[in-house]
Amino acid sequence: MHESVLLEESLQGLVGPLSGRYVDGTFGRGGHTRALLALLNDDAAVLVMDKDPQAIEVAQALAAEDGRVSVYHGSFADLPDALRQLGWAGVDGVLLDLGVSSPQLDQDERGFSFQRQGPLDMRMDNSSGQTVAEYLQGVSETDLISVLRDYGEERFARRIAAAIVKARADSPITTTLQLAELVKAAHPRWEKHKHPATRTFQALRIAINRELEDLDVLLDVVVDCLSPSGRLAVISFHSLEDRKVKQFMRKASQGPKVPRGVPVQGDTMRGPLALVGKAIKPSEREVQANVRARSAVLRIAERRQ
Repeated sequence: MHESVLLEESLQGLVGPLSGRYVDGTFGRGGHTRALLALLNDDAAVLVMDKDPQAIEVAQALAAEDGRVSVYHGSFADLPDALRQLGWAGVDGVLLDLGVSSPQLDQDERGFSFQRQGPLDMRMDNSSGQTVAEYLQGVSETDLISVLRDYGEERFARRIAAAIVKARADSPITTTLQLAELVKAAHPRWEKHKHPATRTFQALRIAINRELEDLDVLLDVVVDCLSPSGRLAVISFHSLEDRKVKQFMRKASQGPKVPRGVPVQGDTMRGPLALVGKAIKPSEREVQANVRARSAVLRIAERRQ
């Protein structure tokens, strides 16, 4: 069962007009969407998006029950195309709950967890594309080092990549525990309370699903998708995502840089977005109830009139 993180806080920061149009770009199992629908009026509309076919099945069932819901199977990076299909010129809010969901982690056959035996898959859309097992069989050692270092912030990327390349020469790496044990043996220094394969699995998941690339695309287009006073609310779970969101919102709130000495007037120094409050983190009570919430950060910005 997936527990939606920062549920109340994200909806409080997101919702404006109760008859508005909203987007849940990471539907998952629909926790945020259902809570959003409970707040909105009967003439509101909600577009839900997800890469995961299982999530889309749940979304379609919800859409059959509630005519306010429209469903798009694909990445939130496709938001402009999804809005064009619906004929929506703009929306009053976009919500993103980034990262992997609990159902994905908890299903052995999805291959996301280093603590469960399963095929080394990790695709969020497991109906198409390359699995992690296939990726590891063909990736160069140099590229693998970059992925582990850049996406996993893994200090021992070179050592782990070398171990993977050496192991695959003998036989393909096809299961989660096979990879996890390989990383454990190659990792010289384990962090307290953290499995040594954590960063490697995170890096490979991000790479295979193009998570950061999709986030970059969305951030490039989202302002144009928001109506005046429309809001963007993003929940991140690791520093790579949160850094991108934080920098984007800060830059978009400041506007263009003007050389020193050049006179400015009125709102010319303001960007298209205004920051809404400070970063929000889960309460101790939420973290105690759901340990996966411990690293979550919520940031909200509003499109200026």
